[in-house]
Amino acid sequence: MTHRNPDTHASPPDTETPGAAIARLIAGLKPRQRLLGLDVGSTTIGLAISDFSQAIATPLETIARTKLTKDIEALRKIVKEREVGALVIGLPVSMDGTEGTRCQSTRQFARNIEPLGLPYGFWDERLSTAAVTRLMIDADMTRKRRSELVDKMAAAYILQGALDAARLAR
Repeated sequence: MTHRNPDTHASPPDTETPGAAIARLIAGLKPRQRLLGLDVGSTTIGLAISDFSQAIATPLETIARTKLTKDIEALRKIVKEREVGALVIGLPVSMDGTEGTRCQSTRQFARNIEPLGLPYGFWDERLSTAAVTRLMIDADMTRKRRSELVDKMAAAYILQGALDAARLAR
């Protein structure tokens, strides 16, 4: 499901598939704008960026969370520097498909960053951290190196899943 700043945009249809919702988010981008993927945690925000054609997600960086105002300013700087037109935010849905307290926190974070003025969509992030951790273990990365990379790699995994689903939905 995508969301837009309620002051300027209409709400999306409720029957939309997740891939179609991301495809609609992409369709609203201006030329040369990109998507920014977010893996929002309690202490960090992993970031990934799409290419201009919205085909490939690349890990970008990890922001250490402090105060919300500082988080927003860090995101604002990246949005401007990287020509970001919309956000894809990982939603930590439980394995049984229900939304618990982590989903509520993520949805609240999304509402809190609406001053960025960007449309955003949620993408189910189930097992994203586990999947990238397994890849890094298979690549024989040290525990220290994995901890440095896991958040931005999870953000790229989330964003790539959304990009792939959007491509199939078009």
